Amino acid sequence: MNIQVHKIIAEIKKNIKGKDDIAYEVLLALLAGGHVLLEDIPGVGKTTLAMSMAEAMSLKYKRVQFTPDVLPSDITGFTMYNQKENQFVYHPGAALCNLFLADEINRTSPKTQSALLEIMEEGKITVDGVTRTIPKPFLVIATQNPYGSAGTQKLPESQLDRFMIRLTVGYPDHDAAIDILKSDNAPQKIQPVIDLDELLYLQEQVKSVYVEDSVYEFAVNFTEATRNSDYIDLGLSPRGCKSLLRIAKASAFADSRNFVSISDIVNQVPMVVGHRIILSSRAKAKDVSSEQVLKKLLDTVRAPKI
Repeated sequence: MNIQVHKIIAEIKKNIKGKDDIAYEVLLALLAGGHVLLEDIPGVGKTTLAMSMAEAMSLKYKRVQFTPDVLPSDITGFTMYNQKENQFVYHPGAALCNLFLADEINRTSPKTQSALLEIMEEGKITVDGVTRTIPKPFLVIATQNPYGSAGTQKLPESQLDRFMIRLTVGYPDHDAAIDILKSDNAPQKIQPVIDLDELLYLQEQVKSVYVEDSVYEFAVNFTEATRNSDYIDLGLSPRGCKSLLRIAKASAFADSRNFVSISDIVNQVPMVVGHRIILSSRAKAKDVSSEQVLKKLLDTVRAPKI
């Protein structure tokens, strides 16, 4: 494992017990310049994970608890007339940071959701005709409760596609649960491992990871397979395919390699593709999960020789 990646994970582990794989995936998404959707019940450490990651990488961190009365201007900011200066003054919104935690994003209005998702895609904020650039790096970690919880509304597929990966934190295992009970309630102090300039440099290194033509071929073949499957109504989009390749590069970099392997792509498929496809009625009738469908497709797509 890359030494800097190892140090960051070691710091996060101080407050997140038994979830090294989740912390690792979130870090890969950040290195790849993507955003993360955490879908799980309250109280499993989603907020603590985001805060610990921000501290370990010297990121400016902000959190908004999304409720039905949160307005788009709370995210983007707004202008207000200042009588002393005789001009309109911009008041920054919560999104002007490096790591933004959108807690329970599926509890707020679609208008507010769209305001945040537009910032995620464009990397800019436009208020009253003036465009402002979001600080770099910029990562959104959005959490949502499982569908069917009181007061929730499902994110549209077009908005889900903006998130590079979707993860489920899950309950801690037996030993980790005991460690949590033994520790006090106050989180441990996280020591910064890298600063913003170093993180931006790591992101540039990830972009430069080599991809052989046959790996591109495999990624496209798999993408086309999701569009032609009888078990899938909505296949992987071009944006989804690009996200798969970007996080595969981050995976190779974290593994101290300067090239992408087929396994880098295969290992990231569940997190990158699962929330982007819609199963057909045939799959639902046979009670087949998206994980099973994707695994079957991976088995049928021929891996090229590199």
